[in-house]
Amino acid sequence: MSAEIICVGTELLLGDILNSNAQFIAQQLAQLGIPHYYQTVVGDNPERLKQVIEIAASRVKILIFTGGLGPTPDDLTCETIADFFATALVEQPEIIEDITQKFAQRGRLMASSNRKQALIPQGAEILPNPTGTAPGIIWQPRPDLTILTFPGVPSEMHRMWTDTAVPFLKSQGWGQEIIYSRSLRFWGVGESTLAEQVSSYLNLPNPTVATYAGKGEVRVRISAKTTSSITAENLIAPIEQQIKEIAGLNYYGADDDTLASVVGQLLQSSGTTLSVAESCTGGGLGQILTETPGSSNYFWGGIISYANSVKVQLLGVKPEDLEKFGAVSATVAEQMALGVKNRLSTTWGLSITGIAGPTGGTETKPVGLVYIGLAGPEGKVESFECRFGTKERSFIRYLSACTGLDKLRRRLLTKQ
Repeated sequence: MSAEIICVGTELLLGDILNSNAQFIAQQLAQLGIPHYYQTVVGDNPERLKQVIEIAASRVKILIFTGGLGPTPDDLTCETIADFFATALVEQPEIIEDITQKFAQRGRLMASSNRKQALIPQGAEILPNPTGTAPGIIWQPRPDLTILTFPGVPSEMHRMWTDTAVPFLKSQGWGQEIIYSRSLRFWGVGESTLAEQVSSYLNLPNPTVATYAGKGEVRVRISAKTTSSITAENLIAPIEQQIKEIAGLNYYGADDDTLASVVGQLLQSSGTTLSVAESCTGGGLGQILTETPGSSNYFWGGIISYANSVKVQLLGVKPEDLEKFGAVSATVAEQMALGVKNRLSTTWGLSITGIAGPTGGTETKPVGLVYIGLAGPEGKVESFECRFGTKERSFIRYLSACTGLDKLRRRLLTKQ
């Protein structure tokens, strides 16, 4: 009893539009406990769409379509589905009336092309669209198959799913169980290393455990299929605790936590404050910190010292050290951190200086070389060398900012 998501639109294949609909529906199916093992994206081509339908209808019980319900000639989803199942399209007067009223509310007349949106397969039910002109359908062309169609506009699809699709699916006996997941987040460890550390958990039947990497961090997803979120949490909790103990300080948070939000909580709970000095990140660290609401309680500000003259004049970096060691060095990073800490009178000073590329690297100081400085209470200053390799410039900057936060997080936790 599984579902398949079929997203229709050549613009998706071309990458012109991000396919957020598939992600939303997948998350919603999990909440209903409906498994799904396949997602398909197909262009606005009737023959290829029929091929997709043939394959999908042979392996699942629910087909969920998004896109291709508009009034233009390339919107072919509904008529192609009807044609595949050899069923006539029937114009629905109530749809014509609904579209006409929506145009009238905007002070416009309905275009003749919109009549196409009132054609649905004979025997199908209308899946109302409260905000747009493209209704969907709920149809069972055969006893073992249910089809739901939605427009490609995400806001319209979300409303239709919540208002109509979910109650319908529950009325049909689906959604009696849920798939509840907890996502643990790690920084400073590779996916393969973490996977080896937690390998004994990766073949559990329920809850299941899986690792995956993305944007510099590693996540461990623990998913339980059961009848309630409370039961699921009870199944997940002991596994979560054991994995945290194995990972140690590499674990930093769960679900919607970010390094910035976790560091913010630690700063606030300890009554300490932070300022930053940035070179290669150009303000990116400050931006990440201020994405957390209430960050002004502990983050006092920063200095973007892109030019060496700013490092000297505002942060107190010694000119002779810039000359001797260069701007990208442990010595300069430490002086930047201490300089901003003293300048803004905060408990902690965090600095970043490096070579983000794609140019500027040398044999001894390649692109991706970054130094992070950290000045803490009682004047203790330290630095960390990072080598991020020849990754894309914006990614090196992002990794630098997050790694800086992670270094601070670890110090706050160990109180060193």
